[in-house]
Amino acid sequence: MAVRDFMSNKVVYVSPDTTVAHATDVMREQGLRRLPVIENDRLVGLVTESSIADASPSKATSLSIFEMNYLLNKTKIRDIMIKDVVTVSKFASLEDAIYLMMTHSIAVLVVVDNDQVSGIITDKDIYRAFLQVSGYGERGVRLNLLAENQIGVLDSIVHTISQEGLNIRSTLMVNRKSGKVALEVQIDSDQFDLDALRQKLENKGFEIESLERTASKVGF
Repeated sequence: MAVRDFMSNKVVYVSPDTTVAHATDVMREQGLRRLPVIENDRLVGLVTESSIADASPSKATSLSIFEMNYLLNKTKIRDIMIKDVVTVSKFASLEDAIYLMMTHSIAVLVVVDNDQVSGIITDKDIYRAFLQVSGYGERGVRLNLLAENQIGVLDSIVHTISQEGLNIRSTLMVNRKSGKVALEVQIDSDQFDLDALRQKLENKGFEIESLERTASKVGF
């Protein structure tokens, strides 16, 4: 899975000479929490809600509303922007993007290749990617089972399900501390005998943790 498959291609940005007041208006109108700062078609910084809040007068200030507005209209983005911006390539794996976010304790990466900004990927895009990969929000059947961590296990599960004329939409695997492997299998159809499938899998030695129908979620 590559970053390009999950990033937001629409890039709303500002220039270093944009005023803080205008940038704030853009973020409010677009429902954004951060904006890349681009100059001469190259990324030079990033402005976020936090950086704007840090640059804004405190509520405890003695300045009047007119004086505060004057300051916000006078202060330029170049004076408050984050200059050391963490970027990622659109060809990088989604796992690489997650690692960068965790390492730098950030929630956004600007996607840059050959000095050109092509998108943005945020923590929300990561969450959405996981839901998509897991098949969440799709009608069907979700099967969770435990199996021994050995060669041929996945093939046996897939073969058993395919023998029932069923299609697998997605499969996730994670190692348990017990040494076994937990698998989550999302099956397209829900029009089949769940008990019969459960029995066949159990007969092959698999421990079924859950086997349930899932409803589609509108708007996902």
